[in-house]
Amino acid sequence: MTEDAVVDVADGDAGELLTIGAFAARARLSPKALRLYDRLGLLAPAHVDGSSGYRYYRAGQVGRARLVALLRQLDMPLARVAEVVAADGAEAARLLDAYWADVEARVAGQRTLAAYLRGRLSGRSSEMYGGFVVETVEVPEQVLVTEVRHTLVEELPAWIGASLGRLEEAARVCGGLAGAPFVAYHAEVSPESDGPAEACVPVADEAAARAWAQRRGRARGTGVRVEPARRLAYTRITKAQVAHPQILAAFEAVEAWMAERGLTAAGPCREVYFADWDAAGPGDPVCDVAFPVG
Repeated sequence: MTEDAVVDVADGDAGELLTIGAFAARARLSPKALRLYDRLGLLAPAHVDGSSGYRYYRAGQVGRARLVALLRQLDMPLARVAEVVAADGAEAARLLDAYWADVEARVAGQRTLAAYLRGRLSGRSSEMYGGFVVETVEVPEQVLVTEVRHTLVEELPAWIGASLGRLEEAARVCGGLAGAPFVAYHAEVSPESDGPAEACVPVADEAAARAWAQRRGRARGTGVRVEPARRLAYTRITKAQVAHPQILAAFEAVEAWMAERGLTAAGPCREVYFADWDAAGPGDPVCDVAFPVG
């Protein structure tokens, strides 16, 4: 008997055993795909012959096989496919909804990035940067409690919120907040580059900050440093504009403004968060995109 034979053929019988070839034909999948699903724990054969190694499936597994294949047509990662097929109906639908919301958010971001790149590649820089007003501000010396992390861009928003929250909590034992929190980028953060990024919260008491840092050790990459007084070139953006890739145009607008005036960056670029993020609406100013200038 070949592996493509049918065993105990009885259409409509969920207990019917089919060889991998026959089952693949019913499920409209390839034997190669079925072997992959077996290896990944998504769809195990009902029986494997101990001597020949042939895989046998029950006709009742066709529905699950087709579900796996359809989920894969949505480009769903195999780990999430496993979660969906293992869940009951309502929970499976909820998991699918959560995945599709992620897909739509990613596509929306990619659509925005494509529009941004279209303008950049067509040389419409004046249109791209014309809406940004760039100014300068003098910032005094600051004592900073900090948290450093290597992170990719998709992880960045969650990390910024969490890290600044931890540091603002620490500020309570370091003399209180003494300025607007900010995130400094010591190298590019993108889908391929992981920084590092440094969350910074200015505090009023350097001695208390150093005592806090000593107690913390190097937990979560925390530390304390004194940043010298510096001049910042910045542009103010709304909550909606903070999202990647919209924020890229703001950074490039400040860089273009600096280049026109012969100014160079004297430190890492940064995002300075001066407003209550949770209370702000999409059109409310919340952040200054800034470069220290010499």
